[in-house]
Amino acid sequence: MARGQNATRKVSTDATKKAFSFRVFGEVYSELRRVTWPTREETTRLTIMVVAVSVVIGIFLGLVDMGFSRLVGVFIGN
Repeated sequence: MARGQNATRKVSTDATKKAFSFRVFGEVYSELRRVTWPTREETTRLTIMVVAVSVVIGIFLGLVDMGFSRLVGVFIGN
């Protein structure tokens, strides 16, 4: 009798997991329908802004790295 109960419990657990996953996907879908998506112009403007800030930060970090390299070179004697 214990063996039959375990089999029933496993089936109900699998069914619960499937129902939960379908519910989660349904909730995600309903949330995505409520999202206010940006316009093409807004997306383009923000993308350009992100690329520009990334380039500026990259240049700044590169200069800092070169400065530290030269500073370490002076201390080492190269």
